[in-house]
Amino acid sequence: MTLKDDRILEIRRRQKSRALVMALLLGAFVLLIYGITIVRMTGK
Repeated sequence: MTLKDDRILEIRRRQKSRALVMALLLGAFVLLIYGITIVRMTGK
């Protein structure tokens, strides 16, 4: 592999890890909103 190929692979690896972190954070946010909605509905 050339130096350019190594850089491209490193950039793709970083993008993949960032995408995974963002997906997990978004999933946690959705679960939080869902939980709050259920608590508010059952609390009345």
